[in-house]
Amino acid sequence: MKQMLILLLSLPALAANAEPPQNAQPESLQAWRDARFGMFISWGPVSLTEKELSWSRANSNPQCPNNGPTPVAVYDNLYKKFNPVKFDAKQWVSIAQAAGMKYMVLTVKHCDGFLLWDSKVDDYNIMHTPFKRDVAAELAKAAHEAGMKIGWYFSPMDWRDPDCRNAKHAEFVKRMQAELTELLSNYGKIDVLWFDTDGRSSAWDQERTFSLVRQLQPQIVINNRLDPRAALDAGNPWSLRPPADFYTPEQKVGGFDRQYPWESCITTSLSGLWSWGGHKDGVKSFEQCMDMLIRCAGGDGNMLLNVGPMPDGQIAPEQAGRIKEMGDWLAKYGESIYATRGGPFKPDTYGVSTHKGNTIYLHIRQWPAETLTLPSIPAKILSSKVLAGGRVTVKQTADAIEIFLAASDRQKLDTVIALELDGRAANIEPVNARVQSHSPATGKK
Repeated sequence: MKQMLILLLSLPALAANAEPPQNAQPESLQAWRDARFGMFISWGPVSLTEKELSWSRANSNPQCPNNGPTPVAVYDNLYKKFNPVKFDAKQWVSIAQAAGMKYMVLTVKHCDGFLLWDSKVDDYNIMHTPFKRDVAAELAKAAHEAGMKIGWYFSPMDWRDPDCRNAKHAEFVKRMQAELTELLSNYGKIDVLWFDTDGRSSAWDQERTFSLVRQLQPQIVINNRLDPRAALDAGNPWSLRPPADFYTPEQKVGGFDRQYPWESCITTSLSGLWSWGGHKDGVKSFEQCMDMLIRCAGGDGNMLLNVGPMPDGQIAPEQAGRIKEMGDWLAKYGESIYATRGGPFKPDTYGVSTHKGNTIYLHIRQWPAETLTLPSIPAKILSSKVLAGGRVTVKQTADAIEIFLAASDRQKLDTVIALELDGRAANIEPVNARVQSHSPATGKK
């Protein structure tokens, strides 16, 4: 208790007349957007039960929405059996790298209040399990050594803490800020802070909390979920308000949006579980996972793909294997995903497009017929190539762009065609694809 009091008193002081917290530094936000693909890691003692993280806990606070099947007395004591002796931070980072992921976000504190770091604020943490190792410290160290960006998922609400949203809520918020101070002071550079919301409005002392985060980690990027006005599916511009940096569609691919940065968070779990659901749970197919990533990039967003490690600390072979397949694809065609922007052709039945520099990448997922016809653009196409090999014919007129590729050269998953322009692709305003098709033999549409 004495240590916690000292920590609370030592929270960084903010001037009374301090300016409102600002958004991320432009170069930090750009680097995050360029990464395009990250690993979400949902983990904790709940993995012992093969049930959902936090939501499977029975309710002990009427101000919180959970009403799970695991009794509080059982759920809150799972940590006493949590001993992930096969946890290897370097292996986790290696799996993420093999998948082509450029950043990792760990659930250091979910809504159940369990902490995956050595905290002096709350004893309900990893150091009081049989494992007794600081998972956050080990993962941050491994990520930094490998050049992998690292971020924390942090739930401001704590469904286990009776003070949350009740008479002592102000004291609870101070402890919450003290936890953030630990996380953002003791583990080197932290690139992403991923707040969450359970859909219930709460006062988290948002202005001071944002200012605290920016002060401790000036180069960090922060999502929108600390703002109670932000909808979970965040499909509209109003859901991204300063000083948050990006919004967060959940379990779906966001819509085309080049104005506001966004990131879809989606599970590898076939049933949509975030935490480990057992081998019976299954994983999404390679085609499903790649479809989500390609559509995120084409919509000008990132994808944070979730894995739920097993109770022993290992990422299940079926999840690691699936994302390794994605990494194999990205090793061949990643230039069309990383450091690109979405468009200029908006997503449509044909697929999506991305661009960078003077190049447009067409991701053709479905050929309407022999020839794909796209609308004209105010730039001249100088050359074209198929990233997987093959001879593509591109005919550009004042009214349209016609693209022909023999069926034998088309890829089942995604045929990526690069169009080299005489100017920067970013200068072209997004255009509806209005996909048309016709047969070269007849010329009939």
